[in-house]
Amino acid sequence: MSAPRSLSFGAQAAAYERGRPSYPPEAINWLLPPGARDVLDLGAGTGKLTTRLVERGLNVVAVDPITEMLDVLRTSLPDTPALLGTAEEIPLPDDSVDAVLVAQAWNWFDPERAIPEVARVLRPGGRLGLVWNTRDERLGWVHELGEIIGHESDPARYASGLAPTFTDVRQHRVEWTNYLTPQALIDLVSSRSYCITSPAQVQSRVLGRVRTLLATHPALANSPGIALPYDTVCIRATLA
Repeated sequence: MSAPRSLSFGAQAAAYERGRPSYPPEAINWLLPPGARDVLDLGAGTGKLTTRLVERGLNVVAVDPITEMLDVLRTSLPDTPALLGTAEEIPLPDDSVDAVLVAQAWNWFDPERAIPEVARVLRPGGRLGLVWNTRDERLGWVHELGEIIGHESDPARYASGLAPTFTDVRQHRVEWTNYLTPQALIDLVSSRSYCITSPAQVQSRVLGRVRTLLATHPALANSPGIALPYDTVCIRATLA
């Protein structure tokens, strides 16, 4: 493919914003350290997590490598610093934030370079928080969706790679439900890197199968709204 999959999301930034879910407050509460004021949202994308952090009155800086994603973020959060950068080269000074949060993006990073960079920008005792929304495929139609677009993997495996730079590594899960329209589900699928980087005929086939699922599954057909269950996986660790 002509560009790395990690940089492919810009082609579907608007669909990403429309279709991707936000993050449950319980997960954010668990990830943030007590008394945190300055927070880096690393791999911020269109600002799904950034928005939730700004709403809490935190001083937030958003960093992402994709211009199109940051353009969407800047539109909704014009007063929030949004910087072009990567986890391997974070455009912030040393000891500048209390927490670094990474939503849906750690799996795209090079940990050998990203972990020292995160440690560099964190203040002593600062916290790294990782979070992923994963579809709960125990519900029949959600499992069938996974058959079409690929089943979820468990991101909890990334916890083992944080030591020895980070200590007190913990995991937490939050079950919740996101409510969206049928078109938003199409946008969710369209914004997946696999779909974006696939040939046009593959994209058309995948989206056609999703539309058929929406039109024929008893839980979805003729419904103006969809309840999509999620299992949000959280990992937090403290700078050693």
